[in-house]
Amino acid sequence: MGTEKPSSLPTADSASTDPVDQVIRYHIQTKHHFNRYARSMGFLDWANQPDPFRRFAGAELTPLPLLKPDEEPISPAYEAIYQPEGTPSQPVTMRSLSRFFEFALALSAWKKGGETEWALRSNPSSGNLHPTEGYVVLPQIDGLDMRPGLYHYAPREHGLERRAAFPAEVVAQLLAPFPSRAFLFGLSSVHWREAWKYGERAFRYCNHDVGHALGSARVAAATLGWNMAVLDGVDQNSIALLLGTNRQDDFAGVEPEHPDCLCVLWPSGSVKREASLVNRDEREMPLFLDPSVVKGLAETSWYGKANKLSGEHGVHWDAIDQVADASWKVSSDLLALSGFRSLANDASQATSDAGPSAGQIIRQRRSAVSFDGRTSISAATFFRILQRVMPRAERAQLERPVPWDVWPHAPAIHLMIFVHRVEGLTPGLYVLVRDRAKLSLVQRSLNPELVWTPPPGCPEGLPLYWLLEGDAKRAAAQVSCHQEIAADSAFSLGMLAEFEGRLRQMGAWFYPRLFWEAGLLGQILYLEAEAAGVRGTGIGCFFDDPVHEMLGVQGLSLQSLYHFTIGGPVEDRRMMTLPPYHHLDR
Repeated sequence: MGTEKPSSLPTADSASTDPVDQVIRYHIQTKHHFNRYARSMGFLDWANQPDPFRRFAGAELTPLPLLKPDEEPISPAYEAIYQPEGTPSQPVTMRSLSRFFEFALALSAWKKGGETEWALRSNPSSGNLHPTEGYVVLPQIDGLDMRPGLYHYAPREHGLERRAAFPAEVVAQLLAPFPSRAFLFGLSSVHWREAWKYGERAFRYCNHDVGHALGSARVAAATLGWNMAVLDGVDQNSIALLLGTNRQDDFAGVEPEHPDCLCVLWPSGSVKREASLVNRDEREMPLFLDPSVVKGLAETSWYGKANKLSGEHGVHWDAIDQVADASWKVSSDLLALSGFRSLANDASQATSDAGPSAGQIIRQRRSAVSFDGRTSISAATFFRILQRVMPRAERAQLERPVPWDVWPHAPAIHLMIFVHRVEGLTPGLYVLVRDRAKLSLVQRSLNPELVWTPPPGCPEGLPLYWLLEGDAKRAAAQVSCHQEIAADSAFSLGMLAEFEGRLRQMGAWFYPRLFWEAGLLGQILYLEAEAAGVRGTGIGCFFDDPVHEMLGVQGLSLQSLYHFTIGGPVEDRRMMTLPPYHHLDR
């Protein structure tokens, strides 16, 4: 790969110490261009390929039960998880926790080619490198045979490693503002796993994968009738304290973990604790934690030392450390979930269980490696997929559909769509504005000569617009690093983020969240493709500025963060598929 210095940095002073300028500088520095790619090693050091499985030596492992698809809790229909009160709520037990992790972060299969085996997982990952680690903070819950504390999820063993023993009364104090039977779910990233292959651009991909994991976890929770919300008011130091990623002795000499986010999960029908009703609207739930309680928990007993993932690292990418520091969320915000409701779940409201189960769709999800260049989809299927990625931002938070009820921010991502083979739609370039309130902003950011025409048959209220007519296959492949998967599909797309304006408004800490939202979108597109009988794949390699030039984007008002493509897959029949836990003797 080329090692030229990046081109001039518009609106971001190269000497500025302002965090927003620093993250913008990183973003521009890590763009791919037709004549050079973002900096990386330029080859794969297979001898030092990172171990995809983190373990903590000395931490007690509690195996989770390996459940068959027809064992309780049985997955509802895929369509049911998107319906309000469509899934009966399950209690928090070892079996329901097992099902949650199975659908969120577990292995979904092994692939075998010759003497080589590699695992696939429920959550997608850039290059199947899986930088994301999952944790839970469990309180004392009736019916759950687990001691209160912090647990790390070990996907290869499908078990929970006890990292810390938290006093039950202190965990109860931490979770007092939330519904009963609530627990915390956390994510961290090992940046090295992606940097090994992708160099400086790896920070982008790690945050895509945080978004993928948020999406897979939210869908997993929905199969159990559980609610979930990102606690995005929590400062990052508190996340590090609670997840133990700041414990230098536990990570001495090995690859560190970057603390990303915390979420709260709770079964539908849980009632709010009395303590949470003091001086607080009963319809409001905080999206932050008490830092003093977190600090107290971090001073308890800890167990385990992290394993080393690579023998040697070769190159250390300072740019990743710099952008991670610049985007560190230093302050706690008193964010709240507005319109919070604890409605008793009524199983009579559950939708018909016709169609594939959610579990079937999750287990069969794969990233396509090539498409047949022939398969088309109906306009109805295309519109249904686009409706699924709409957050309905004008509605109250808990009235948003899954998975968008997890996301506490106004949508920032809009879709530039290359339509190739959609029956009833003219091939060409389209735009989906995911927040109707931003229609004028998006229009002002694009070439003023574009004609914004609603396509024929478009459902009422879906803000989809036809911009340009013509065969877009060649252009789609060119801007996606010349990858034919962007042209051989039924349609492909680029995710355009409201960029500099949103960063100036929110702060540099919002930079990773733009990628989280993109990854969350990607996960739903993956599942929707499977449900439609086709297949999808994310595309992290694209030529950033040529994408923007295609639409006439000026400056940094919008930036493309992630590409995606959906079509008829070509299966590699040389590969053998093995069950996800065939290697375990239990």
